[in-house]
Amino acid sequence: MSDNVTSQETEVTLSVQQLESLIRKVVREELMEFMAQELELFHIDKESPLYEDMEDILERKRNGKLRFHTHEEIWNE
Repeated sequence: MSDNVTSQETEVTLSVQQLESLIRKVVREELMEFMAQELELFHIDKESPLYEDMEDILERKRNGKLRFHTHEEIWNE
């Protein structure tokens, strides 16, 4: 038994800006889906140097010595 299924390809032309925007959107959606499924995935032991670094970053943020970028700044939205 043979299937006579034909596949038709469609060619789409995008600017670099449009492609970057599309990639950002897909990555954002995938990350959000992943984080929603794996809430307990990321755990750092309090004795870890990484934990200490993250506490230091948080403290510098509280003291106004560190600035985080907004969602709009990162994703140009």
